[in-house]
Amino acid sequence: MKRLLIPLLLATATLTAAAPASAADAYPTRPVTLVVPFPPGGPTDAMARRLAEKLRQPLNQNVIVENRAGAGGNIGSEYVAHAKPDGYTILFGTSGPLAINISLYKNQGYDPEKSFAPVIRIGHLPNILVVHPSVPATNVQELIAYAKQHPDKLSYASSGNGASSHLAGILFNQMAGTQIMHIPYKGTGPALNDLLGGQVSMSFTDILTALPHIKAGKLRAIGLASAQRSDALPDLPTISEQGLNGYDVSVFFGIVAPKDTPAATVNQLNQAFRAALADPDVKQALQSQGIVAAQDQSPAALTGFIAEEVPKWRALIKSANVSID
Repeated sequence: MKRLLIPLLLATATLTAAAPASAADAYPTRPVTLVVPFPPGGPTDAMARRLAEKLRQPLNQNVIVENRAGAGGNIGSEYVAHAKPDGYTILFGTSGPLAINISLYKNQGYDPEKSFAPVIRIGHLPNILVVHPSVPATNVQELIAYAKQHPDKLSYASSGNGASSHLAGILFNQMAGTQIMHIPYKGTGPALNDLLGGQVSMSFTDILTALPHIKAGKLRAIGLASAQRSDALPDLPTISEQGLNGYDVSVFFGIVAPKDTPAATVNQLNQAFRAALADPDVKQALQSQGIVAAQDQSPAALTGFIAEEVPKWRALIKSANVSID
């Protein structure tokens, strides 16, 4: 009896010791929170909510979208950076919090290259250079020539200091040798209203916002501010194609988790997002928003991309002495 009891006790002890490890390895066992660092209702929020619906099946859990807006995306991003690295709190990041803001804010509270475990690059939203119809230019070279001949006539609207629409104008001026005046607004809406009214000459806005006004003849498209053309306007050349080689100020989107999130969890999240992004409804929705899907969706691709974007924007911001605080 004693000989039978000892092996049984050992087996029970082994199973008991293994049980917590198995439970810990299971992921996810409860809902995942996807933090959007911007207010509800915007394009980033809409994209996140559509993806959250499609993530339910591959993760076998609900994904809850939580908006934590403020400071250009820094508040929500800092929250995720300091969250427990278990895969249950992840960030829907964009160019601002993941590449630009670190060079604009003195106390950001996190480092986009050191505070996160990149999961997947979703894609990018091309910005587009549009002008009011009163501006006598139909392409980039004509616009540059006019700006140099009339240095006090042109101005460009942005959604605020440090926004991609502001930095796009700085880069354009540097590469073109122009001095087009910057007029900052509190958001895309007010900037667009003044552009449509002719109070400002031009703007670098997202293609989704500009497209209806281009089709209505209220704005003229000059060039795409991205590395490649858009299916939304396939005949419109990029600014780079028109002489400013390498010009690209697209807004990118990517998912990141807190640093030290287990590699297996990151991989599982990556596969779930790949499945969601491959869904026909999601693909159609992103295309309708003008978003260009990323070709390489590996975590390593997002890591490398952020590593390229941070110094790119740091150099531009430093050269123009742009700051928020």
